[in-house]
Amino acid sequence: MTDFLTINDILIRGKTVLLRADLNVPMQSGRVTDHERLERLLPTLHDLRSGGAKIVILSHFGRPKDGKPDPALSLRPVAAALETILGQPVAFAEDCIGAVAEAAIHQLSVGEVLVLENTRFHAGEEANDPAFAAQLAALGDVYINDAFSCAHRAHASTEGLAHLLPSGAGRLMQAELEALNHALGSPERPVLAVVGGSKISTKLDLLNNLIAKVDALVLGGGMANTFLAAKGVAVGASLVEPNMLDVAREIIAKAAAKGCEIVLPKDAVVASALKAGVATQTVAVSAIPADQMILDLGSQSVKEIKETVASCKTVVWNGPLGAFEIEPFDHATNQVAIEVADLTKRGKILSVAGGGDTVAALAHAGVTHGFSYLSTAGGAFLEWLEGKDLPGVAALRQAVSKRKVGRAIL
Repeated sequence: MTDFLTINDILIRGKTVLLRADLNVPMQSGRVTDHERLERLLPTLHDLRSGGAKIVILSHFGRPKDGKPDPALSLRPVAAALETILGQPVAFAEDCIGAVAEAAIHQLSVGEVLVLENTRFHAGEEANDPAFAAQLAALGDVYINDAFSCAHRAHASTEGLAHLLPSGAGRLMQAELEALNHALGSPERPVLAVVGGSKISTKLDLLNNLIAKVDALVLGGGMANTFLAAKGVAVGASLVEPNMLDVAREIIAKAAAKGCEIVLPKDAVVASALKAGVATQTVAVSAIPADQMILDLGSQSVKEIKETVASCKTVVWNGPLGAFEIEPFDHATNQVAIEVADLTKRGKILSVAGGGDTVAALAHAGVTHGFSYLSTAGGAFLEWLEGKDLPGVAALRQAVSKRKVGRAIL
């Protein structure tokens, strides 16, 4: 048995299922502009419908001020978008608790879907208020959490509910947890982590956690400059965090003690400014001109990273290797991403990637479907990489313990 329950483990036929989804989608002028999160919800909706459940969706949307209703942050247009994608009517209720929600649920038949209004229209949601969680729980028989992207928040609809009803993971949550476990929980070795981004200071917890779990750590982006500077390399006008040099040295020492190889750039693409059409040159990192800045990895570095990737069985990726938004500084990220995707396709490695910039960089490289798993969970994915216990996931683990003593079976 896994350390969390799934839809398969809980009786849902004839039951009202409270489904925590992440409907916090991009919207402009009252219309959803990116349907990916809605599309990723479809497998769970399909299985709940075919399993004979009534489906009541809970979600937040935006950040309403002071936990009060805001018409601009209503989930009504999101429900309409979901209806189009699902290809069947999706009802909407103008509140997520009380008589309004109860009446809407009463109208549901088996297999039908209802979206309740923004849970953050009540202050009790973000406060994880037990009374508010109890009001939510009173609406259903079973709780299914399919919002890994919100699992790092201990809110009433992401954590509190799991203690009040028989609880399990939806298909998206299940896929995410299984992929992450395969990547770092019980991975096939050797394990490589590719970490980019501009600053060490924003990824200290991540780096300290990874060096204890992976066999090799490839560093790119601005943070690699700080590591190079910490080793005495003159990096010209490149972005560097001077106050993080000692920290970088500590990480290098810790990694060596734990047997984790840190792979730093051997050469780099430099320019006088980060802008399109600027003149560039590729030089060894030992020969960075004083008036130039590192904006991407050079061909020798890319070759070494590809060889390291090919020698591994598992790859975890967070952050671009260069300033990928502007050509030609996307070359290293593109080339390494294509290599990882190709090895994944050929069954040579398991690859998991995530984080906002990472998703954008891999989309730019055209390989979003080439990785074993691409997480769109943002903050939750990063906190998992940092080794933190996510409240929404921890609550599902506790549901397993309750089931073992006979209290979570319907």
